[in-house]
Amino acid sequence: MAKDYLFEIGTEEMPAHVVERSVKQLAEKTSKFLRENGLKFKSIKTFSTPRRLTILVEQLSEKQADIDEIKKGPAKKIALDQDKNWTRAAQGFARGQGMTTDDIYFEELKGTEYAYVHVQKEGKKTTDILLGMSDIVKAMTFPTKMRWDSHDFEFVRPIHWLVSLYGNEVIPVKILDITAGRKTEGHRFLGDSVVLANSSDYEDALKDQFVIVDSTKRRTMIVDQMNKLVKKNNWQIKPDKSLLEEVTNLVEFPTVFTGSFDKKYLEMPKEVLITSMKDNQRYFEVYDQNDKLINHFIAVRNGNKDYLENVVLGNEKVLVARLDDAQFFYDEDRKYPLSHFVQKLDNVSFHDKIGSMSEKMKRVRIIGDFLANKWQLNDQVVKDFDRASQLYKFDLVTQMVGEFAELQGVMGRHYAKLAGENDDVADAIEEHYMPTTSEGELPKTTVGSLLSVADKLDTIITFFAAGMIPSSSNDPYALRRYAYGIVRILLNQKWSLPFNEFLPEIVSALENKTPAKLPKKAEQEEEISSFIRDRIKQYLQKNNYKYDIIDAVLASSQQDPIQILAAAKVLQLHHDDDKFKPVVESLIRINNILQKAKYKGQNVVKREMFENNTETELADGVSSLSKVNDLSKLYDGFVKLQPVIDLYFETNMIMDKNEAIKNNRLAQLNGIAQLAKRLGDLSKLVIK
Repeated sequence: MAKDYLFEIGTEEMPAHVVERSVKQLAEKTSKFLRENGLKFKSIKTFSTPRRLTILVEQLSEKQADIDEIKKGPAKKIALDQDKNWTRAAQGFARGQGMTTDDIYFEELKGTEYAYVHVQKEGKKTTDILLGMSDIVKAMTFPTKMRWDSHDFEFVRPIHWLVSLYGNEVIPVKILDITAGRKTEGHRFLGDSVVLANSSDYEDALKDQFVIVDSTKRRTMIVDQMNKLVKKNNWQIKPDKSLLEEVTNLVEFPTVFTGSFDKKYLEMPKEVLITSMKDNQRYFEVYDQNDKLINHFIAVRNGNKDYLENVVLGNEKVLVARLDDAQFFYDEDRKYPLSHFVQKLDNVSFHDKIGSMSEKMKRVRIIGDFLANKWQLNDQVVKDFDRASQLYKFDLVTQMVGEFAELQGVMGRHYAKLAGENDDVADAIEEHYMPTTSEGELPKTTVGSLLSVADKLDTIITFFAAGMIPSSSNDPYALRRYAYGIVRILLNQKWSLPFNEFLPEIVSALENKTPAKLPKKAEQEEEISSFIRDRIKQYLQKNNYKYDIIDAVLASSQQDPIQILAAAKVLQLHHDDDKFKPVVESLIRINNILQKAKYKGQNVVKREMFENNTETELADGVSSLSKVNDLSKLYDGFVKLQPVIDLYFETNMIMDKNEAIKNNRLAQLNGIAQLAKRLGDLSKLVIK
């Protein structure tokens, strides 16, 4: 008869961000363990709080299935050597079935004798197998681990108790000096220990001891209580899934409360208040019905409503202390002009192998001016960019950012506006950090986009030149995220940037203007281009382009993200069309002929050497297509040209005995092949 199996690991308080992923890991490893041991079960439920990771395996079978099977092994001539001794093959076969060579017998099958064993094995009891749960716990991984007492064993936090119940039977799993039993612990301050009679008692028994073990139910309790407060006071709160997830995993019994602070602090930028509340204290900020931040907050207590007034006062006192600090920093920073902070950047290191932050800003201006010229951006954008590039790191040396590092860029924007800088310059100071995550928000302004690309490009160029290149598993400076951000901004702004062409020019523009190392060889510039090209692949994968299309567009020599994406869009759009296969096959056939002929001849087609109308018709079609810039129209042109290409092959012998005619026809085909390369390496496409 199947029973439920409860396994709980009781610990000291774990960091909120590891709780959910850790209990999920425990469930996955247990599921694999049970299946490998031939135990059937319905499902695995998970429970978790800051002090416990728990699984409930529902309807777990009482034992493995019994085995009664005939197993066939190697042929007799392989199982026995010339002296009739057992070979390694026979010994391995028997050992693999948990038996010995004494158990082997031979029977004939289709004229050949084979070795057989009759395997009869009673399935192990589940209660015996579950003792292996200790190995699962020891195999768990965490971002950081701890040791305690004199043990070598490491876990996310010290383990204090274990519960292991199969129905009502204790499975004495042992980890270090702790043996699992049926006693679990209630809330640290409000609850008592609980002795569980049965695995099914777990959730209700702990609820009586002020522990809500189901994280989904805790989250719902928090949301419901918050909604009641908001409705009662006619407030608003902004959804914040990550903060809600965090506070859910910080408490075992949630009670929501509200506090307030002096309105005078609202004169500071709202980001300062939100950071003080959300990032430092895990409070939810509150807005009025007009979306204006007000002097209240909502927080979650790990406990009930007893003495809640004292809790509110304590939380208000802590928040006000942080807001007082912030107010002091804000007032102090505003005493100085921006130039005061900019000068300090001479002594702030960007990286000890590269140089100062001030030197980086000078390189970024050179790169940005180069790009602005290539993209023909207007004079006002260039003027605003130049001003922003002279300022954009200044807030790193302000007291506010020194205390609240999360506000870098944000405070730069506020201080710049207070100093009289125009909106585009001020916004660019904040936007140059964007996107802050791989799929994060992109800069909204042209100036901010230009500054972000130039800044990230400088970082990648100088880090590669200094030999700090990401490995397959290590990217400590987030260069992949910077490169992916560049790609996303370029595509968003529709800015063309063929890296193989632009990088040498950018490096040349920087030479003799910075003490930082720069790429010295074409190979290093190609390495940077390839690195960014890999991020284009990442973009296409995330946007669900077919794998063969990604391979095709990236196999070309094209380095411009705009053109690569345009080619991918065209191929994706027509991939399943009826005409796609004949068009692609015609173009691949042309490329194959050129490769076989090892064509490296003339580029100019001589019309006077044409012998029939098909050559003229094809030449006219290619001439027309060569003037097309839009890749979608280029593909449409290939669709119209495909019958002409087929007729051309039917009418003409490409490899003509006359060397001049052969080369002229190969030149015609080469013209088509060069146009097709704009779509990528079409031989990579999977066509059906």
